[in-house]
Amino acid sequence: MVHSELKTALLHYWLTGMRGGEKVLEELCRMFVDADIYTHACIPEQISDVITTHSIHESFISRLPKGRTNCQTYLPLMPLAQRQWDLSGYDLIISSESGPVKGIRKPHNCRHICYCHTPMRYLWDFFDEYYMNSGIWEKTAMKVFKSYLRRYDLKSAECVDQFIANSRFVAERIRRIYRRESVVIYPPVDVSYFRDIPDLERKHYLFVGQLVCYKRPDLVVSSFAKLQRETLVVVGEGPLRKYLEKQSSSNVRFLGCVSREELRTLYASAKALIFPGIEDFGIVPVEAMASCCPVIAMNYGGAVESVVEGKTGVLMRKQSTDCILNAIEEVASRIWASADFHKHTAPFAPEYFYRQINEIV
Repeated sequence: MVHSELKTALLHYWLTGMRGGEKVLEELCRMFVDADIYTHACIPEQISDVITTHSIHESFISRLPKGRTNCQTYLPLMPLAQRQWDLSGYDLIISSESGPVKGIRKPHNCRHICYCHTPMRYLWDFFDEYYMNSGIWEKTAMKVFKSYLRRYDLKSAECVDQFIANSRFVAERIRRIYRRESVVIYPPVDVSYFRDIPDLERKHYLFVGQLVCYKRPDLVVSSFAKLQRETLVVVGEGPLRKYLEKQSSSNVRFLGCVSREELRTLYASAKALIFPGIEDFGIVPVEAMASCCPVIAMNYGGAVESVVEGKTGVLMRKQSTDCILNAIEEVASRIWASADFHKHTAPFAPEYFYRQINEIV
């Protein structure tokens, strides 16, 4: 806990699952135990008890049809919805942000710190990719609202007193898109939890993440169609699951979502984690490496800041099945030292995050 004398509001775009952004919010909740939370939609049973012990205020988005289960549909309404939040009386606002929520009206004499996971991918760097993989109604909405939402996103950046980026990769995006400088503080990862597990037989390869286009699970699944002697375990849900199941070979197993304990066991029994998407940072690779599991990732994006070539993983230059297969051969040919994994994942432990946030506050 830090600065308990400051009346604090924590802002997050939506709370409908426990992904990387929600894990960051969870640690902020541990630091600011009396803080109130403001979000557009919340499904309590899908988020952690650490978060739900706080007072949570939803916007009117949550009361619209499918406002909780598919709140992204109402993105154009979110600027209007959050104007109705009464933030008067707060000394400190911390937004955990990759959407419009940083554009709140800040009270007089209040400071606003934005922990930016990334400027909205679907509005900026990845707009074309999202557009190509959307349905007819989504494409229409993207065309209609693109200019409006981009203007709003740029204007909302002016409401922030201090930007924090979750990686140097995101800091560059903030500089390029918002024309603002930021401090880099890596997301907290419970490395001790994933490290403290007995050695297990390494018997499969692993993909962990949402089954969506930009994470490129299709590349991983298609690679194992050419690698029948090895087993791939796919952890995660998403719109691509049915398509991937149809395209996959018999050596690919889909587990859907798993518990934290099951995930730790899967990391500890994996020959390597395959992480082919271009990510803002990537908590999953750090969790895997803490379990002494090598990571195969792109030589671009946030993974470059956590994966050490030849020490904790292999970095690919292209998103292709050939690169994945070559990386798998390289992983198999190396001897990996536990000491290297422990050394290079230690700086991502929560205590570093706490100290750096405390210094900013």
